[in-house]
Amino acid sequence: MNVGKIIAELRGTKGWSQSDLAAKSGISRVMIGKYEREEAIPSIEVAKKIAQAFEVSLDYLAGEGINAHFDKKTVQRLQDIEDLSPAVKEKLFFLIDTILRDTKAQKAYAH
Repeated sequence: MNVGKIIAELRGTKGWSQSDLAAKSGISRVMIGKYEREEAIPSIEVAKKIAQAFEVSLDYLAGEGINAHFDKKTVQRLQDIEDLSPAVKEKLFFLIDTILRDTKAQKAYAH
């Protein structure tokens, strides 16, 4: 997926117009339109501003890298988990694993 398409999809998800994104990122509406139509590619600095406006990582905006599918809140949570003590992490992972297992079982039996 290209950056322009990702920008357009993020705008749609947020319910923002190009003007809204322009105001939140400090990038002109005209340039945002060009990025979305693939008439131009944002520089790293511009991409950073757009990513910050959407509260996503540059990886996410580019559609590449380890964090490409995670928003900033998810990445921050993962980083915070890494700082927990081993005992607390074990309890948290047990809880997560239990919820995931139950959710998968519910989906399997629903079909």
